[in-house]
Amino acid sequence: MPYLESELILTDNERIYHLDLAPGEVAKKIILVGDQERVPKVSKFFDTIEVKRSKREFVTHTGTYQGERITCISTGIGTDNIDIVLNELDALVNIDFNSRTVKKTHTSLDIIRIGTSGTIQNNIPLDSFLISEKAIGFDSLMHFYKSDHVLEKTISDAFVKQTNWGAEKSTPYVVTYDATLGSKFKSDKIISGFTATNVGFYGPQSRVLRLNISDESLNDKLANFSFEGSNITNLEMETAGIYGMAKLLGHKAVSLNAILANRATGQFSENPKALVEDLITFTLEKIVS
Repeated sequence: MPYLESELILTDNERIYHLDLAPGEVAKKIILVGDQERVPKVSKFFDTIEVKRSKREFVTHTGTYQGERITCISTGIGTDNIDIVLNELDALVNIDFNSRTVKKTHTSLDIIRIGTSGTIQNNIPLDSFLISEKAIGFDSLMHFYKSDHVLEKTISDAFVKQTNWGAEKSTPYVVTYDATLGSKFKSDKIISGFTATNVGFYGPQSRVLRLNISDESLNDKLANFSFEGSNITNLEMETAGIYGMAKLLGHKAVSLNAILANRATGQFSENPKALVEDLITFTLEKIVS
């Protein structure tokens, strides 16, 4: 049965509603960045650029790098935007816009997040790269989908028990990266990690400015959580949603983090722009290697 106009929303020129993209304008290899100003910082390394599109916080550049077609798109901050971006990217490759039906042949995308993050562990140095092998989400996105088959419930149950997680908060969920895609980015330059995806930047990450937080020991609880020798390493705001949506839709995803801050020591990178550019070039070289 065709998707209704209220569900699959297209613009007057037959582009997907929020991203403002048409089928064929995205590559099978997708780089996701949060900041729209980071898109040209990625695409400046492209040999060619065929698509430049901007709508709201979603900026898209599609081009080629060393013969590989790549799309870089900004998501904005948070898993609410990830829900939009992943669903619409999938629609662009797996739904026929003319018939409004699912295509008979499924297309799987490689989705690589390049993001910034802060560690909560003393032994993870500033200005390092971290690959998220697992992510725990505090945002509830996965609970709006039939997602039990992609979640690591044993880990989330252990987390709730160890941290005495409050019932008034969303139930945490845990998702793993795609190990096959992730293996392309393993190197002696990158640390393996377990990432926490938070619902905000201040209170949800235990930052105190003018508001008191409900649990002053939250970051300590996260840092001290252990499951089969695995500890939570860093905090950010998108990875768990990316992993969950990618698995549900049949795509591969990996999240690469530039560690700009160490929350345990109170330090911040002296040259964050250079660090992010180093992660961009590292990622591009790994994509084509």
